[in-house]
Amino acid sequence: MEKRIEQSRSGTIPAIWTFILIVLISLIIALFNAPTVGGPRAMSSAAAYLSEVRHTGLPYIIAVGIGAAILGFFAARAVKQSWSNQMRRNTLLTGYAFLAPYLLVTLTFTVGVLLFALYISFTSYDIFTPPVWIGLQNYARAFRGLVDPIQKDFIQSLYNVLWYTIIVVSVQTSLAILLAVLLNTPMRFQQFFRTIFYAPSVTSSVVITLIFMWLYLKTGYVNFVLAKILGLVGVHWEGISWLGDPRGLIELIVNAFGGSISSDLWYLKGPSIAWMSIMFQNIYTTVPTFMVMFLAALQDISPTLYEAASIDGANGRQQFFKITLPMLRPIILLVVVLGTIGALQVFDQVYLATQGGPLGTSLTPIYLTFTEALGKQGPIRMGYAMALAFTLAVIIFVITLVQRRILERGTELY
Repeated sequence: MEKRIEQSRSGTIPAIWTFILIVLISLIIALFNAPTVGGPRAMSSAAAYLSEVRHTGLPYIIAVGIGAAILGFFAARAVKQSWSNQMRRNTLLTGYAFLAPYLLVTLTFTVGVLLFALYISFTSYDIFTPPVWIGLQNYARAFRGLVDPIQKDFIQSLYNVLWYTIIVVSVQTSLAILLAVLLNTPMRFQQFFRTIFYAPSVTSSVVITLIFMWLYLKTGYVNFVLAKILGLVGVHWEGISWLGDPRGLIELIVNAFGGSISSDLWYLKGPSIAWMSIMFQNIYTTVPTFMVMFLAALQDISPTLYEAASIDGANGRQQFFKITLPMLRPIILLVVVLGTIGALQVFDQVYLATQGGPLGTSLTPIYLTFTEALGKQGPIRMGYAMALAFTLAVIIFVITLVQRRILERGTELY
């Protein structure tokens, strides 16, 4: 009994120091990331900066302090329980000594920034005046478009990336598998073709976008080639502005049968011609990357499986669906998840090519966050932008979780 009491007392002081250290480091990191009005005056000295933080970021500092105290309590309890065991104590000290540099950088420039952004999402903040706490108003405003068509920007951006995700992820995954299977078969100049197919992925997305903007001009090569090909069969092709046409895919089909879709029912029109043009560009640049991943996975499949299937009389199509695809399930899961995350976060093509137009048919959550945070189309609304960013993060997390639940079943067999 006395030995247990003595061991408990021996771990009390390290536990207290652990609590103090965590709270102190958290508060220092919070000071570095606290919301301020900024400017030369606030940055002129440490005293001026602390005074600025006291006026503009005190609630943020208090919130971080409370969170740090909770974290410090659990950490201190863990230290106290482990301190009496010499092996566990040495392992704990050695491990965190090696992790300390990485943890400090991550806490300061990643966790601290995320906490700052989360706090700002509950405020009205334009970076020039102190943030004002407004609770969930920014999040409510994001979904106000469900009942108010005038404020439908965020809802429309989610609608756009939903179409983008469904079409791009499906097509790029299918094409990547087919190209990988093709390039995995014995052929002449195999390495040459692999290099040529992979080339678009190593080119800057900015350069690719500028090239496609040139190709998509009304007088560009896309319209020129279509006019020449259709002209061979007697069809006249009227050139269109691919990146400036807001007509939707479903709308075009309905119009072909003599119908029409009202502008109030914008969500029934489908992806616009401009949006599908960007989809094609993205597919062109992302398929090669995923093709390489599938190609690596294909080379891990034992040839004896195909030999056994051939002996049993299975043809090429049966071998593909019964052996190749099942063995690729873990990589398909990875490609679908990575493709979905990338599709929901599309930005640079929109920023360079369409600026969210025409009529918002290529607007995306990331581009909308960018414009709101920097005031590109109105006043700076940093709090609203952060609310949009965290809403998108939650959506990505939920979709990824659902995809894993559906696609991950059975992958442990391979």
